[in-house]
Order: sequence, then C-alpha cells, then structure tokens
Amino acid sequence: MAVDISPNKDQGVLKEIIKEGVGDETPSPGNTVLYWMEQSLIQAKIAFQFELKKGSVIKAWDIGVATMKKNEVAILTCAPKYAYGKNGSPPKIPPDATLKFEIEMIDWKGEDLSPEKNGSIERYQIVQGKDYITPQEGALVNVHLVGTYNGKIFEDRDVQFSLGEGEDCGVIEGVEKALESFKSGEKSRLKIKSKYAFKNVGKPEFDIPPNATVEYTVELKSFEKAVESWSLKNNQQVEQAKLYKEKGTNYFKTNKYNLAIKMYKKVASFLEYEGSFEGDLKTQRNDLILSAHLNLALCYLKMDQNVEAKDSCNEALKLCPQNEKALFRRGQAYLALASPEIAIKDFQEVLKVEPKNTAAVKQIGICNNLIKKQLEKEKKLYANMFDKFAQEDKQKEEEKLRDQPDVMCGALGEWGQEERPGGRDATAFEKENPNILMLNANGTDEFQNM
Repeated sequence: MAVDISPNKDQGVLKEIIKEGVGDETPSPGNTVLYWMEQSLIQAKIAFQFELKKGSVIKAWDIGVATMKKNEVAILTCAPKYAYGKNGSPPKIPPDATLKFEIEMIDWKGEDLSPEKNGSIERYQIVQGKDYITPQEGALVNVHLVGTYNGKIFEDRDVQFSLGEGEDCGVIEGVEKALESFKSGEKSRLKIKSKYAFKNVGKPEFDIPPNATVEYTVELKSFEKAVESWSLKNNQQVEQAKLYKEKGTNYFKTNKYNLAIKMYKKVASFLEYEGSFEGDLKTQRNDLILSAHLNLALCYLKMDQNVEAKDSCNEALKLCPQNEKALFRRGQAYLALASPEIAIKDFQEVLKVEPKNTAAVKQIGICNNLIKKQLEKEKKLYANMFDKFAQEDKQKEEEKLRDQPDVMCGALGEWGQEERPGGRDATAFEKENPNILMLNANGTDEFQNM
C-alpha cells in the first residue's frame, strides 16, 4: 500500500515498500547515497549516486530516498511538481508527467566534513538542528559527547568550551572541526579517523590503540557566537586582545603550545586594522601586537617550528627594528636551521642593543664553534675530493702509459744468447743490464777505431 510521504501531505510523493530493508538507520542530509533505479519512460535500470538534501536531484528523490533503509526496495510515485514539472525533461519525459521509480537502496556514506575531503570526518545526522547559524572558532559551545570504540563507550559527558580550545578539556580535533558545521540542537553520529582523533598514540586509558577510528555521538545543545572585532569599539578591542594574551600565556605555562599559538594569533588578528586608534590606546595596541609576535616566536621555538619562529620575529622587527627579544629569538631560529653564519649577526645585534646580554655572548660562542666545525668539515671534504681527483688522474696516466708500446720489448725484446754475435755467453755487464748488448764483446776489437 502506498503511503504519502510528501512534507505537505499533498499526495506529491507516494511510497510503496516492495521489500523491507535491514536495520533502523536511514540516510541523513549530506550523506552520499547509492541505489539502483528503474523507470519505465527511461527504460533502463541504472546505479545512481547523489548527496542527499543538497538540491542536486528532483524533490521526490530527496524526500523518498531519505526514508529508505539498506536493501529496501520501494516504488515512488511522484507528482509533476516533485519531479520535472511543467517542462518535463525532453525528449524522454513529457511536460506535467507523473512518474514512478523503483528504487533499491544499496548503501550510503556520511557527509564528509574533513578539511581535505578525504573521509577523515564523516557525519550521520540523527536530529537536524534549527536556524542557519553555525558556531565558528571562539564560540562558546555547550555539547554532550558519547565516544565509542568497537561498540564500547569510553566517554559520556557534558562539556562547555570555546571552539578551537577543546584540547584543554580533552575534546579531540575531529569533534571540534565537525561542530563548525552543526546547528543549534543538532545531534549527529561522527566517524573520525585517527588523524583527527588519537593519532598514532592511541588512548591507553580507554583501551584505544594507535591509528584507531572512533565514533562520537555529539549533541550541540547551544552556543554563543564568538566576539567579532568589528563589533567592538577600540577600547573594547584592546581589552579583548588582553584576554586572549592572558589565555595564551596560561596555555604556554602548561606546555599547551598549540592553544597558546591560537590565542596569540587572535591578539594579532583582532588588532590587525589600525583604524582610529589614538594616543594611549594606539600605544597599547602596538605593544599587544608586538608581544603577540614575540610570544608566537617563543612557542614555535618550543615546538621546533623554526621557519615559523623566524617569520614571527620578522613581524616583530617590522614594529620594533632593534627589539632585543626578536633579534635573539630569530638568532635561535637560524641556529636551529643550521645557519650559524646568519644567526651570529642577530646575536651581535643583540649586544649592540644590550652589551650585558650574557646569553647572546654564549650563543655567539656556539655559532663560532659551529662555523669552525663547518669550515674544518668543508676543508676535509675538499681535501679528500682533491686527493680523489689526483688518484683518478694518476690511474688514468698509468692506464695511458700501459696502452703505449714498449720499444724495448716485442720486436727487439730483451737480448738473449742467440742474439749475441756467435751465440756467445753474456758478459758480466750484460747480465747486470739485460737490455744492453755489447757488440764487441767477442774480443775482436773490430770497433776499436770508431
């Protein structure tokens, strides 16, 4: 028996189940569904795939397919306004056509929320949210989390945090990124691969091994929008930036460098546009931005991200060209990047600013030692290289000489007894010098008068 499943109950989409599906789940908005479809006017049975509730197909399919379970077979009867309307779809579908489709649901996969669109974070909606607004980084979110691995619950709690700072209360990155697509009141199941979960470390206290895929059921109960810079007056912007700086410093003290970096970046971005800052407010603004770049450099050094540390120091030096901390930290970054000949210049500049900076003196000593070692290494390298070249040249010369004919051998050979006049025995002198033949050694004195 056909059932009216159209939203307005206007007989627009009728569904008749031919074969019951399995399980209780049905696809949700954003899921990519795969099914077999047969329609008499089209005269073909084809495999079809689309993203549900994205408006990429006729309304009847979005409505009907969303009600189907895996392996279910159903017939959808679609009124024209839920199909191809007054115009039809020439040449096969005429205007104002009521259509019947036989559909077999094969499978579906979750909506891909991963930044790389590689399926690392998949969403399956259970309850759709309301309104159109979603929380952005910095929003205060109130959520309920249920984490499972291999069907076993390892986490079930309510938690409130600022989006982007979930690490501070043990919320994994995948949940945070997914929440940016949630609407208030939404409840969804998330399938999260290890990259955005517990990575290659796992979570031993939850019996979660390295590189594990986990699932979370997440309910976004409510959220408060993040404060936006443009909505505040200059003095309010400065005060908000101070709060971010303080949070960053607290995160730094507890070795949560990623979170500290986020906060210091917010300081810089919050005060990015100079606008109408004047007097003391302008001074405070500039000091806060300078401090943010200096602290970013320190965080990056701690994390061995030396290129980023160097770049942050450069930003600080644009604001204050002779800043002692910026020069010192940039020197540290160059030193870590194996460029002591550049680093030493920064440490020398530090001493020009503050001659009593003993740390800079020590770093200069380290640079000089590294430069000396590099020179010795290069000298040894080049010496070995030249020795190698000389040896190769010697070998080539010897090979060349070996290829030349020996005039004392072959045609002439070494003098033998049969080559001496009369076949006589060699003299004592000839024995010592086998390549010399004494022609007058027969005692005839025949060359005496030459």
